[in-house]
Amino acid sequence: MLLTVDIGNTNITTGMFEGDELVLVTRIKTDRNKTPDQYSIEFKNIFSLYGIDCNITGAAISSVVPELTRIVCQSIKTLSDIEPLVLVPGVKTGMNILTDDPAQVGADLVAGGVGAANLYPLPCLIIDLGTATKICLIDENGAFRGCTISPGIGISLEALSSRTSQLPAISLTTPSHSIGTNTIDSMESGIVFGTAAMLDGLCAKIEEEYGKPAATTVATGGLSKDIIKSCKRDIIHNGELIHHGLKKIYEKNKK
Repeated sequence: MLLTVDIGNTNITTGMFEGDELVLVTRIKTDRNKTPDQYSIEFKNIFSLYGIDCNITGAAISSVVPELTRIVCQSIKTLSDIEPLVLVPGVKTGMNILTDDPAQVGADLVAGGVGAANLYPLPCLIIDLGTATKICLIDENGAFRGCTISPGIGISLEALSSRTSQLPAISLTTPSHSIGTNTIDSMESGIVFGTAAMLDGLCAKIEEEYGKPAATTVATGGLSKDIIKSCKRDIIHNGELIHHGLKKIYEKNKK
């Protein structure tokens, strides 16, 4: 079985592939203070919970938390005696990165781009609603052309409640009206509908600048499934996009 791991600032998501089938995707909170043994125990317990044995024959990691990369690698090696493939500059991806400094592009964006290029018609816009909100352009040749980065939904909500005196911390749901008649509905409207409008506007701006429409727009990330329902654009949801990209990258480097 192939284990794929995406280490993000908020969560660590793991995927388990049996052949070409993604049989398990799980999510744990990112904790920079845990040891390799603690992560090994956490991974093993999750796999056991879902009835997945630890017969791991390969592993691939993307990470935007450098201080955790080595720790998670050690935890996987403890579980399986496998040395994971870490997506860093120099690893073969099959995708040209046409930015000013390709080494600066986050591993999660590269993996998501590879996943989209192998799954969907191009050119493709990838919306990633994680700790930060990103929109990436993969051109008709499968090259990464660039992206936009803006504060994520969680960061925006935290800023509202922590930097104001009278706005509370809230859980996020889609309100029935854009014109809120109470504080919570008004905050939810601003975040949900505001984010959806931003996504529609930025996607349109990217297409205008690029000179052609995207054949596909796909969204991934923790809150993407709910937010894109409020977008006007036709958007496909794929919460496992990064894991499919990591699988392709692993296979390319193990040939």
